[in-house]
Amino acid sequence: MLPGQRRDGRGGRVVRGGRTARVLGSRTVWAGVGDGEFFCPGCGGDRNYQRLTGRRRFTFLGVPILPRGETGPVVECAACQSHFGTDVLDHPTTTRFSAMLRDAVHTVALAVLAAGGTHARLALETAVTGVRAAGFDDCTEDQLAALVDALAADTGRLFGPPCGPGLAIELHEALDPLAPHLAAPGRESILLQGARIALADGPYTPAERDVLATVGAALTICGDDVTRLLAAAARTPS
Repeated sequence: MLPGQRRDGRGGRVVRGGRTARVLGSRTVWAGVGDGEFFCPGCGGDRNYQRLTGRRRFTFLGVPILPRGETGPVVECAACQSHFGTDVLDHPTTTRFSAMLRDAVHTVALAVLAAGGTHARLALETAVTGVRAAGFDDCTEDQLAALVDALAADTGRLFGPPCGPGLAIELHEALDPLAPHLAAPGRESILLQGARIALADGPYTPAERDVLATVGAALTICGDDVTRLLAAAARTPS
């Protein structure tokens, strides 16, 4: 034992200069392997992050001596310094989430209008109101009508059956990435927005029901719940 040191009776520790020191321990040395922006659960907002991998070493009196293997990777928040598993990167940033939600509402509106036609002014007005509320502040009826006409002319997307493969693909591309990050009320809200557009000019047409069923499936709402929600929307005064 070195001068000035004595054992404190608790295995693996010595007293040095009146302070208890651990004889054996471990230490992790982290190295950055990437960075970016993520939603930090600790801060509750978008922050920069570093992706880290670590090398663990045994220490003797605080000095690293022997390698103990690798650990990680982890994600470290640049603001609060907290470490998280890499699955935290699966959650979109608030900026990305807002864009996904905006695109989803816009796509559903176009799909319902394509199924019911753009000749009904009330349907267009309802669609514009919903799309503007989602973040497209400068959206107009003429713009939506032109987009529906353009999509209808694109034989690779909106052509043939009311909700053919092309339209179903459009809806799933917009809704599939969003659905896991929405609670049930949020997913139902998107479906009901589409229902209000369909009902603006009268009862659902078969084509509109087909589109709304596809919307519900893409949002992982079960068929029975889709039927219930559409029926409830039809009973609600506009």
